Amino acid sequence: MKRTLAAAAAAVLVTLGFVAVAAPPASAATLTQVANFGNNPTNLNMYVYAPDTTASRPALLVLVHYCSGSASAIFGGNGRDFATAADRHGYVIVLPEATRSGHCFDVSTSQALRRDGGGDSTGIMSMVSWARTRYNVDPARIVVSGFSSGAMMANVLAAEYPDVFAAASAFSGVPAGCFATGDGSLWNSQCSSGNISRTPQQWADVARAMYPGYTGRYPRMQLWHGTTDTTLAYPNFNEEIKQWTQLNGLNQTPAHTDHPQASWTRTRYGSTGTQATVEAVSISGTGHTLPQVGMLAYAVSFLGLDGGAPPSSPPPSSPAPSRSNVMIVGTGSGRCLDDPNGATANGTRMQLYDCWGGASQRWTYTSNRQLTIAGKCLDASGRGTANGTAVIIWDCSGQSNQQWNLNTNGTITGVQSGLCLDAAGAGTANGTRIQLWGCHGGTNQQWTIRN
Repeated sequence: MKRTLAAAAAAVLVTLGFVAVAAPPASAATLTQVANFGNNPTNLNMYVYAPDTTASRPALLVLVHYCSGSASAIFGGNGRDFATAADRHGYVIVLPEATRSGHCFDVSTSQALRRDGGGDSTGIMSMVSWARTRYNVDPARIVVSGFSSGAMMANVLAAEYPDVFAAASAFSGVPAGCFATGDGSLWNSQCSSGNISRTPQQWADVARAMYPGYTGRYPRMQLWHGTTDTTLAYPNFNEEIKQWTQLNGLNQTPAHTDHPQASWTRTRYGSTGTQATVEAVSISGTGHTLPQVGMLAYAVSFLGLDGGAPPSSPPPSSPAPSRSNVMIVGTGSGRCLDDPNGATANGTRMQLYDCWGGASQRWTYTSNRQLTIAGKCLDASGRGTANGTAVIIWDCSGQSNQQWNLNTNGTITGVQSGLCLDAAGAGTANGTRIQLWGCHGGTNQQWTIRN
C-alpha cells in the first residue's frame, strides 16, 4: 500500500525521536529569518546563522532538516554541533525550511530533479546566492549536509549543482533520483524500502540527467547509515556509494577501511585522508537515528569547515623560479597543456593534447607568476573563482587571475582563486578542457614541468 506523505513524515518523526527536541533559548536570538531572498517557487522559508565573528572569506554550509522538522529544530537539536563549530571557525549556515504539509523536502517530482527546475532545490539555490553576496563567501567552500529528508536533498543538490558544492555529507539518505515518482507523490516506497538496485553507471546517469551536458567534477561525498534503518532502508547506503564513486570516476574497492568507533565501519574511496573523495560510514545496530553524538565533528572535518585546507592543497609558498620554453604534462593523462592550433585569440580555451613539443605547448613561467604562450597569458576566464571556471589565454594584464603557483606537490593553483588547474571530468583524452576546481589530490590536477 502506498504511503502518504503525511504518514511518512509522521513515521520519520517518531522514529527519529525528534518530538521532544527543542532549541535552547539562545538559538532564537541568533537564528535569523530572511525574506525576499530570490526565486522561491515552492514557498520555502530561509534562515541564516552567522556567528558574531565571521571569517572575512567564510565557508557556507547549507543544512537541511528532516521530515516534520524545521530550521530551528535542527539548529538547536541534533544539528547543534554544526552551529558550535561555526562559532569556532567563522563559517555561515543557511537553513532552508519546508512549509508544505509534513515539512518534507521534494526530491521526487520532475521539477525537483532537474537543475533550476522550479522545485525546492531552486529556492535553496536562491538562498545560496543571497548568502554568497551578503557574506563574501569563499566559492570553493560551499557545502551541504542534511538528515533523512535533508540527506536526500543533499544528494540531489550535489547532483544538480556540482559546480557550486565542493562536498556533501548525508545522514540516512538515498541516492539522488531514487525517490523519483511520476504521480505527484513525494513518497517512493520502493526506494524507501531499499528495493531499487542499479549499477554504478545507471546511478551516475540518473544524477547526470539532472544537469545535462555538464562535464566537470562532482562533489566529494560523505555518507552515513545505520544497518537496522527501516525508514530509509540500509540497502540505500550501498546504492549511494555506487552513485558517488562512479560520478567521481572511482571503482567500488575502498582505498582504506577502519573503525573510528567500535560500531562504525568507515570506507574511503579514491584517497585515504580526512577529505577523501568518497567516505562511507556504516553504523552497526543503529536505525534511523542519525546523527548521533560526535558524528558531526567528523562531518565538519570532511566538509572542510574547520578551516583546514584539503590534504592536496599546497601551503603558501614563494614563486617558483622562472622557466622558459617548457611543456606542462598532466600526470593522469600523460598529455600536454595545449593552446589549440597555436591560437592567439583572447578567450581561447586550453586543452590536453598529445605532447609533440611544438610552439603551442611551450610555456614560459615568469618572475611575476604568469604562464605565457604566443604572447598571451594563461587566464581564469572572467576573473572567475568558482569550480568549473574556464582556463583560457588573454592579453597579459598583471592581475591575479593571470598569476599561478607551481607547487611542490605537482599542482598549479590560481593566485586569485586558490583553485587547482584541472582536467575536466578527470578526462585524459585529446581535447579535454582545462578548468579551475577545488584541489582534491587527483592525478588530473597534478602536472610535471618538462624541457
